Amino acid sequence: MSLLNPNQRLGRGTTLDHHVPTTSSVSIPSSSSSNAHNSRKKWSNLLPLFLVLVFIAEISFLGRLDLDKNADLLNSWTESFYQFQTSSFSSASLDTADEDSAVGVSGAVVVDESGDGGESCEEWLERADSVVYSRDFKKEPVLVTGAEQEWKSCAVECKFGFGNKKADAAFGLPNGADTAGVLRSMESAQYYPENNIAMARRKGYNIIMTTSLSSDVPVGYFSWAEYDIMGPVQPKPEKALAAAFISNCAARNFRLQALEGLEKSNIKIDSYGGCHRNRDGNVNKVEALKRYKFSLAFENSNEEDYVTEKFFQSLVAGSIPVVVGAPNIQDFAPAPGSILHIKELKDIESVAKTMKHLGEDPIAYNESLKWKYDGPSDSFKALVDMAAVHSSCRLCIFLATRIREKEESSLFPKRPCECRRGGETVYHIYVRERGRFEMESVFLRSGNLTMEALQTAVLLKFKSLKYEPVWRNERPESIRGDKNALKIYRVYPIGMTQRQALYTFSFKTSTAFTSHIKSNPCAKFEVIFV
Repeated sequence: MSLLNPNQRLGRGTTLDHHVPTTSSVSIPSSSSSNAHNSRKKWSNLLPLFLVLVFIAEISFLGRLDLDKNADLLNSWTESFYQFQTSSFSSASLDTADEDSAVGVSGAVVVDESGDGGESCEEWLERADSVVYSRDFKKEPVLVTGAEQEWKSCAVECKFGFGNKKADAAFGLPNGADTAGVLRSMESAQYYPENNIAMARRKGYNIIMTTSLSSDVPVGYFSWAEYDIMGPVQPKPEKALAAAFISNCAARNFRLQALEGLEKSNIKIDSYGGCHRNRDGNVNKVEALKRYKFSLAFENSNEEDYVTEKFFQSLVAGSIPVVVGAPNIQDFAPAPGSILHIKELKDIESVAKTMKHLGEDPIAYNESLKWKYDGPSDSFKALVDMAAVHSSCRLCIFLATRIREKEESSLFPKRPCECRRGGETVYHIYVRERGRFEMESVFLRSGNLTMEALQTAVLLKFKSLKYEPVWRNERPESIRGDKNALKIYRVYPIGMTQRQALYTFSFKTSTAFTSHIKSNPCAKFEVIFV
């Protein structure tokens, strides 16, 4: 069930314990307990009329009170009524034991699933934990000013542009009153220091959008839609072993020295760019690269996650990339052994040797391109799938999620989130796919509170919904897989950066996972399907 339920609202009374007995097996209430149950139910049904009569009498007696005091009195009676109603939910289920024996631990609600038509723990939690938020993003979209943006669709309604209404966020401006400042850039921080995340934070930007996967909303140079990464490999007729397109001859790294070093190691290179040009540069870059066994994907700076079109165009062309650039470029490799990396100038000799070997051994060379036929690794798909949702849409989801979390923490600090059943506690957990906004409910029992159990519950939930991942229509058809199958790559707490989610985060022990669930009531997770 979605987190939002338009017909229900979490009230203040739901924080009360619901004292209901429970057993490990199904129980059938006796006739006497059933009569008691019916009597209490009838009394509960008559309660609203009784309260109204008492309230009218009270207001008549205190008729000289001002309106504010009358409003306070009404609120007091309303709260008392709600608390009585939620308390009577517990009392109505007391069929086999007294209330004192039904008290759960840690404030957990205790439910007796005795087969008499009462709610299960899961049903009760979905109802009690549901929230009607003050803002419906379908009627009041997320508003971002400072730039026009376009995309196909988004899980959250959002508008970009300029207007008189108060914006949720603004591009290019540090934090304002209730308006988040957004810094968005695809340039290297080595050339534009303000793109450094720490520096941007110091300048007052709340949301960072750069090529760094540690950004709040990463904006990479990759996507299935932009690059035909799974395009076929063509014959390699050129005599030169590699091609290069380098026009900035004043880069702040060693890429020109690397090019010269390869040439000195007897690697023949056709250079189409402004630097070391020996071929006519008036060509289609990708079409030209398809004719070479190797391409020099040399970036202008060696910065983590700064991987531009140079690299992805090489993948499209079916030419093995030789990289100078991001120190973590292997995170972007479509498969092990599919790229060569010159980390330092001292690596040039060994890389040149490998290029010569692969160039002379067709079997070894084709092995490096095997991913073109078998499909890339799950880690590569998980990375590129992120861009199946436009960065502007992901910004709106990020903003809407923050708005919801802020409202939850201020208005609904004590949602039940757990319930006792038999000798176990049932935990209510929310999950959504990366790139989505609304949450789905899953439940874990204290007897099997593990990450593996969560992944199993997530798969069962989404399969029951006949769910299609957000990337299905974006990926090349050859690597979409079985439409009816779902495979989890990662499940991680909402709030993680993509660098953490994809590469570094994990619950080291089952104790760590259990602690997270217990210390984060109604814990929220995101799942990456591959």
